[in-house]
Amino acid sequence: MKRVLLIAMLLAAPACSAEPMVLAPAPVVDAMLAKGALQKAVFAGGCFWGVEGVFERVKGVKSVVSGYAGGARATAIYEVTGSGLTGHAEAVEIIYDPGVVSYGTLLRIFFSVAHNPTQLNRQGPDSGSQYRSALFTRGTEQERIARAYVTQLERAGTWKPKIVTTFEGGKPFYAGEAYHQNYLRGHTSQLYIAINDIPKVEGFKRLFPALWSERPAV
Repeated sequence: MKRVLLIAMLLAAPACSAEPMVLAPAPVVDAMLAKGALQKAVFAGGCFWGVEGVFERVKGVKSVVSGYAGGARATAIYEVTGSGLTGHAEAVEIIYDPGVVSYGTLLRIFFSVAHNPTQLNRQGPDSGSQYRSALFTRGTEQERIARAYVTQLERAGTWKPKIVTTFEGGKPFYAGEAYHQNYLRGHTSQLYIAINDIPKVEGFKRLFPALWSERPAV
């Protein structure tokens, strides 16, 4: 319902466009590629449609699920999280092969093209705490890598405004409604997707060609 209103607003203001992309430096602190069990990463960076659309194209990513993190299971409902009062953020859970892609590389993609880490409680036309930039790390190694990377980006001055990404530890992730899954792929002509999300996917392909997968993850 909220997206319908946003689309109407965009029609009235065609100058709106996707957030600018910045090629962030490779992480200095990272896990080495190594064969092992599949791992999970949970990122929140605004509307989950676009974030999912980027990460499903990364080599080594096996699946991406849109959902909610930061609040209780009972409030992990799209219409409820839209209030901005549940503690949830729209998020994606990524299952990836650590022998093909590292957590640090996923972070680099997240900060470079998936969202703008300097926007507080908003992304593009969407506003509210449910659209915040947040890292829901899984385990001490991810926490160490994530904090080191944000510090690295701040010291490098990759963005002039302050990075406002929050660290929210291992708070549970709850899968979203079925109609949100693979949403971008099924709605490429929708105005909201065309303006705000397709440019992210195209930006990823342009900036990280070696990581681009022609076949999206499930």
